[in-house]
Amino acid sequence: MLIARRADTRARADFATWKMMAKLNGFSALPPEAQNFLAGYKTLLERMGEDDATEATITEVYKAYYAEMGGGGTPPDVRPRTSEPVTDNVTAFRRPSPKPKPSNRFGGNSIGNSARRPLPVALIFACLVVVYVAIRMLWK
Repeated sequence: MLIARRADTRARADFATWKMMAKLNGFSALPPEAQNFLAGYKTLLERMGEDDATEATITEVYKAYYAEMGGGGTPPDVRPRTSEPVTDNVTAFRRPSPKPKPSNRFGGNSIGNSARRPLPVALIFACLVVVYVAIRMLWK
């Protein structure tokens, strides 16, 4: 079943890519196998609707990929049966929800806060001056 899912996913992605390249006048850049599948797709379009032709072509590509990936026998049906055909396989981008901001400047609450608070810059500078003076006095 894993081979079947991979073959189906690859078939759907490849067919969408081939179709887009053909629309952008890149048909000649496609491999011969892709050109053959697209030619079959155009033939199917003359006999049936776009959704049905797309699904039929993807099924043929899926069967070829299933056999190529080492699947034996008839490929299993991996797509769930729905009453509506899938017309678009693009998922909308969703931004993650923003993280809540800390309640105060140092994060968390101020009572019993175990987080380390940052030292003010002036205090750090004063400590460096004291250390510098102490070292100078020791070396004299």
